[in-house]
Amino acid sequence: MIFVSLGTQDKSFIRLVEKIDELKKNNIIKEDVIVQLGSTKYKSENIKCIDFMSMEEFDKYLQNCSYLITHGGVGTILTALKYNKKIIAVPRLKKYNEHVNDHQLELIEAFSLDNYILGCKEVDDLEENIKKISKFKPKVYKSNQDNFIKLIKRLIEDE
Repeated sequence: MIFVSLGTQDKSFIRLVEKIDELKKNNIIKEDVIVQLGSTKYKSENIKCIDFMSMEEFDKYLQNCSYLITHGGVGTILTALKYNKKIIAVPRLKKYNEHVNDHQLELIEAFSLDNYILGCKEVDDLEENIKKISKFKPKVYKSNQDNFIKLIKRLIEDE
Protein backbone atom coordinates (compact mmCIF):
# COMPACT_ATOMS: atom_id res chain seq x y z
CA MET A 1 0.00 0.00 0.00
CA ILE A 2 1.17 3.50 -0.83
CA PHE A 3 0.16 6.23 1.58
CA VAL A 4 -0.33 9.78 0.33
CA SER A 5 -0.54 12.73 2.72
CA LEU A 6 -1.62 16.13 1.48
CA GLY A 7 -1.39 17.64 4.95
CA THR A 8 -4.03 19.76 6.63
CA GLN A 9 -3.47 23.10 4.93
CA ASP A 10 -6.57 25.16 4.24
CA LYS A 11 -5.63 25.28 0.55
CA SER A 12 -6.23 22.54 -2.00
CA PHE A 13 -3.46 20.39 -3.45
CA ILE A 14 -5.55 19.01 -6.29
CA ARG A 15 -2.59 18.82 -8.73
CA LEU A 16 -0.94 16.08 -6.70
CA VAL A 17 -3.99 13.91 -6.09
CA GLU A 18 -5.07 14.18 -9.75
CA LYS A 19 -1.60 13.02 -10.87
CA ILE A 20 -1.63 10.10 -8.43
CA ASP A 21 -5.10 9.09 -9.62
CA GLU A 22 -3.90 9.24 -13.25
CA LEU A 23 -0.80 7.14 -12.47
CA LYS A 24 -2.93 4.55 -10.66
CA LYS A 25 -5.48 4.47 -13.51
CA ASN A 26 -2.66 3.99 -16.05
CA ASN A 27 -1.13 1.20 -13.92
CA ILE A 28 2.12 3.11 -13.28
CA ILE A 29 1.20 2.74 -9.59
CA LYS A 30 0.32 -0.92 -9.06
CA GLU A 31 -0.29 -0.98 -5.30
CA ASP A 32 -3.40 0.18 -3.46
CA VAL A 33 -3.32 3.89 -2.64
CA ILE A 34 -4.71 5.56 0.48
CA VAL A 35 -4.87 9.38 0.30
CA GLN A 36 -5.27 11.68 3.30
CA LEU A 37 -6.82 14.65 1.48
CA GLY A 38 -7.02 17.32 4.19
CA SER A 39 -8.82 20.31 2.67
CA THR A 40 -8.53 19.01 -0.89
CA LYS A 41 -11.89 17.85 -2.24
CA TYR A 42 -11.59 14.80 -4.49
CA LYS A 43 -13.42 11.58 -5.39
CA SER A 44 -11.91 8.63 -7.23
CA GLU A 45 -12.68 5.09 -8.33
CA ASN A 46 -8.96 4.26 -8.42
CA ILE A 47 -7.68 5.40 -5.03
CA LYS A 48 -9.17 5.49 -1.53
CA CYS A 49 -9.60 9.08 -0.35
CA ILE A 50 -10.07 10.11 3.29
CA ASP A 51 -10.56 13.79 4.14
CA PHE A 52 -9.08 13.85 7.64
CA MET A 53 -7.91 11.12 10.01
CA SER A 54 -6.82 10.79 13.60
CA MET A 55 -3.11 10.74 14.42
CA GLU A 56 -3.45 7.06 15.33
CA GLU A 57 -4.94 6.25 11.92
CA PHE A 58 -2.33 8.41 10.17
CA ASP A 59 0.49 6.61 12.02
CA LYS A 60 -1.02 3.20 11.19
CA TYR A 61 -1.06 3.97 7.46
CA LEU A 62 2.39 5.51 7.59
CA GLN A 63 3.94 2.58 9.44
CA ASN A 64 2.36 0.03 7.09
CA CYS A 65 2.96 1.68 3.73
CA SER A 66 5.66 0.60 1.31
CA TYR A 67 6.41 4.29 0.74
CA LEU A 68 4.95 7.74 1.27
CA ILE A 69 4.05 10.39 -1.28
CA THR A 70 3.59 13.72 0.43
CA HIS A 71 3.52 17.48 0.21
CA GLY A 72 6.60 19.33 1.47
CA GLY A 73 5.46 19.56 5.08
CA VAL A 74 8.38 19.20 7.46
CA GLY A 75 6.28 17.44 10.12
CA THR A 76 5.11 14.72 7.75
CA ILE A 77 8.58 14.23 6.28
CA LEU A 78 10.28 14.01 9.69
CA THR A 79 7.66 11.58 11.00
CA ALA A 80 8.11 9.32 7.97
CA LEU A 81 11.90 9.48 8.34
CA LYS A 82 11.50 8.48 11.99
CA TYR A 83 9.74 5.32 10.74
CA ASN A 84 12.51 4.77 8.13
CA LYS A 85 10.05 5.15 5.26
CA LYS A 86 10.95 5.91 1.68
CA ILE A 87 9.49 9.26 0.72
CA ILE A 88 8.60 11.07 -2.48
CA ALA A 89 7.77 14.71 -1.79
CA VAL A 90 6.03 17.22 -4.05
CA PRO A 91 5.87 20.87 -2.96
CA ARG A 92 2.82 23.04 -2.69
CA LEU A 93 3.69 26.06 -4.81
CA LYS A 94 2.78 29.73 -4.52
CA LYS A 95 2.15 30.11 -8.28
CA TYR A 96 -0.79 27.66 -7.98
CA ASN A 97 -2.11 29.38 -4.84
CA GLU A 98 -1.30 26.26 -2.81
CA HIS A 99 0.80 28.15 -0.28
CA VAL A 100 1.89 31.68 0.57
CA ASN A 101 5.50 31.08 -0.54
CA ASP A 102 7.76 28.34 -1.94
CA HIS A 103 9.40 27.18 1.30
CA GLN A 104 8.24 23.59 0.62
CA LEU A 105 10.27 23.57 -2.59
CA GLU A 106 13.35 24.70 -0.66
CA LEU A 107 12.77 22.13 2.09
CA ILE A 108 12.34 19.30 -0.41
CA GLU A 109 15.49 20.34 -2.29
CA ALA A 110 17.50 20.30 0.98
CA PHE A 111 16.23 16.84 2.03
CA SER A 112 16.80 15.54 -1.52
CA LEU A 113 20.36 16.86 -1.73
CA ASP A 114 21.14 15.04 1.51
CA ASN A 115 19.58 11.85 0.03
CA TYR A 116 16.84 11.49 2.65
CA ILE A 117 13.99 11.64 0.11
CA LEU A 118 13.21 11.70 -3.59
CA GLY A 119 12.04 15.21 -4.30
CA CYS A 120 9.95 16.59 -7.13
CA LYS A 121 9.86 20.18 -8.32
CA GLU A 122 6.52 19.64 -10.09
CA VAL A 123 3.92 16.87 -10.17
CA ASP A 124 5.21 15.82 -13.60
CA ASP A 125 8.37 14.54 -11.84
CA LEU A 126 6.30 12.06 -9.83
CA GLU A 127 6.20 9.22 -12.36
CA GLU A 128 10.00 9.22 -12.70
CA ASN A 129 10.45 9.06 -8.92
CA ILE A 130 7.88 6.28 -8.55
CA LYS A 131 9.93 4.26 -11.01
CA LYS A 132 13.07 4.94 -8.91
CA ILE A 133 11.61 4.34 -5.45
CA SER A 134 12.17 0.55 -5.27
CA LYS A 135 15.94 1.00 -5.71
CA PHE A 136 16.19 4.20 -3.64
CA LYS A 137 18.34 3.81 -0.51
CA PRO A 138 17.61 6.82 1.70
CA LYS A 139 20.14 8.10 4.15
CA VAL A 140 19.20 7.24 7.74
CA TYR A 141 17.90 10.35 9.45
CA LYS A 142 19.36 11.31 12.81
CA SER A 143 17.48 13.97 14.69
CA ASN A 144 19.36 17.08 15.73
CA GLN A 145 16.81 17.73 18.48
CA ASP A 146 19.36 17.66 21.34
CA ASN A 147 21.48 20.38 19.73
CA PHE A 148 18.36 22.40 18.94
CA ILE A 149 17.22 22.21 22.58
CA LYS A 150 20.68 23.24 23.80
CA LEU A 151 20.64 26.22 21.43
CA ILE A 152 17.21 27.33 22.65
CA LYS A 153 18.27 27.00 26.30
CA ARG A 154 21.40 29.04 25.62
CA LEU A 155 19.36 31.74 23.87
CA ILE A 156 16.90 31.89 26.75
CA GLU A 157 19.67 32.05 29.32
CA ASP A 158 21.41 34.84 27.38
CA GLU A 159 18.23 36.95 27.50
